[in-house]
Parts: sequence; structure tokens; C-alpha cells
Amino acid sequence: MKRLNFLLAGIMALGLASCSDDDGDSTSINGNATAIRNNMKSGTWSITSYTDDGVDETNHFANYDFTFGENGVLTATDGTNTYTGVWSVTDDDSSSDDDNGSDDIDFNIGFTSPAIFADELTDDWDVESRSGIKITLVDVSGGNGGTDRIVFEKN
Repeated sequence: MKRLNFLLAGIMALGLASCSDDDGDSTSINGNATAIRNNMKSGTWSITSYTDDGVDETNHFANYDFTFGENGVLTATDGTNTYTGVWSVTDDDSSSDDDNGSDDIDFNIGFTSPAIFADELTDDWDVESRSGIKITLVDVSGGNGGTDRIVFEKN
């Protein structure tokens, strides 16, 4: 009986922790994939930080607004150029392309052009932290073990 009560208490604690994760307060709790998808679809976002193996390369994405639209359509525009890609958010156990073996949420981004977007943004990122106005994505390279990190902030 004690074991059952402990199990129920644990389940309730997990449920309460995931209830309110769309406000503007910062949190390191990933939340759930549905909440992240819904949050990203509201408004436009900018990359406020992009580091490639510790090297700041944010300037490649300056002035671009990203719209995470319905049906997985991702649009980036700087007012002159517009590029279209794809995006999705999946639970780790439903994604076959994650190699780290941990139970996390994958934030998948795909561009075919321009080359800098295709080379740097296209990946299955892990959600490191998020709030209603900011999300930090991280990817550890399988080749050299370097870490890339993107921070999107709501405009």
C-alpha cells in the first residue's frame, strides 16, 4: 500500500509540474511537446544567440523573423529574403533520429536553403530550457562532440 501511495504521489507531482508552462517566467523544465508546439506557433521569433562549438555566429541570423506555422511550415524572413523550411516537436521516444538515448523533447528544424540555414539550423535539437518567450535548443555533434546552441526569443 505504501508503494502505491508513493507511486500516485509521484504521478501527481509530475502532472502538477507540467500544468502551467506557457507563461513568461523562465524555467528549465522542458514541458511537453504539445505545449512547446502551441507556444512556438504564436507570434514570430528571432535568434538572439547562436553558438557553434562555442563560437558566436549569431550574426548569420540577425534581422530574420521566424514563424513556426501550421502543418510544420517554418518561414524565415528579413523583409527582403524569405526562406521556407520545416519544423516539428516530438517526444524523444517517438523520434528515431535522436542518438543521445535520453528521454527528452526533440525540436526538429529543416532548411534546404540558404546554405547557412541548411548547414547550421537543420538538425534534431534537444530542448534545453524554455519559457513562453524564450527557448534554448542544444545539439551535441556526434562527429567531434562539439556543442551548438540556439536561443529563440519571441518578438
